[in-house]
Amino acid sequence: MASTLPTMPAERARPTPCALALLALAALLVAGCGGTESGAAAKDPITNVPPSVRSGVAAARDVAPSSFPKAPAGISLEQFAGRFDTRGPQAVAASSVLRTPENRVAFGLLDSQQRFVYGQTVVYVQRRGGMGPIQGPIPAPADVLVTQPRFRSQQAASEKDPFAAIYHADVSTPKPGIYNVLTVSRIGGRRLAAPMAIQVVSAADDRIPDVGEKAPKVQTDTLGSVKGNIGLLTTRLPASQELARTSFADVVGRRPVALLFSTPQLCQSRVCGPVTDEMLQLKQRYGDRMTFIQQEVYVDNHPKKGLRPPLKRFHLASEPWLFTVRKDGTIAARLEGSIGLDEFDAAIRAALK
Repeated sequence: MASTLPTMPAERARPTPCALALLALAALLVAGCGGTESGAAAKDPITNVPPSVRSGVAAARDVAPSSFPKAPAGISLEQFAGRFDTRGPQAVAASSVLRTPENRVAFGLLDSQQRFVYGQTVVYVQRRGGMGPIQGPIPAPADVLVTQPRFRSQQAASEKDPFAAIYHADVSTPKPGIYNVLTVSRIGGRRLAAPMAIQVVSAADDRIPDVGEKAPKVQTDTLGSVKGNIGLLTTRLPASQELARTSFADVVGRRPVALLFSTPQLCQSRVCGPVTDEMLQLKQRYGDRMTFIQQEVYVDNHPKKGLRPPLKRFHLASEPWLFTVRKDGTIAARLEGSIGLDEFDAAIRAALK
């Protein structure tokens, strides 16, 4: 759904957000496993990460920016990139709607075999054309995507799947335009760099409801509104009614709400399955204090029929999107694209304050 963003001039264009290169890895997102949670799994999500990448993800969760160099003044990000090994992973964006004055930039790192790579990572950012100083090193910790086994859908990662975490960094983007981004990761004793680019628009041009604004009072689907057709209610496999028992319009302004726009089976980026599973898992912790709602994206689950009315009311053109809403009806957090458990949890807590 998102347009392709240009990269640094020396690099070829990378696929972005909803295409995310995760689309090429859709075959990896195979059926999850059943089972019950252990005490350790309930406390620390790293215990659910596949053993093959667990140590890398664990290291990537805790980043020390001071261990990475600062960029000298007066040089471009392309010049600075020449100080690192750029023959390593490729960076692919996992968020697409970026606006002034600051943004959450989510991304994944893929090696030449299209496998996910994990290590301590920071980002450096500069407005294209070498305008202004280079920001960074900015920490980009990895956030675990893998839920406890009993919450995993068929569309989410299995225990053998290496798609276990997503990186994210909070960057300053004071003016509209194209920003070059350089990710630098410490992997196997080497500092590996990968470029990408982000397109930033003016906040005035972003019509999607923002933090602090009132959430649109939209009617989301319930089993009644789809006349008992659970296949229209959710594309998640196995289907679950837990996240669609109440319409958003019936609870917003009365109690806190977490509203997730996702389509696990039809998601272009293939990240809607894991994100929906995360909502189910976190509902077990916060369900007595907040209403959790998942809304499918396409009319009759046919992409060619366009978006369902709730997405149009929120002015959304990509998926997934998460909005957490306070009891007074104002938005506490909005997150797009791939979202890890830590960020999801923080968004919930922001609405419960």
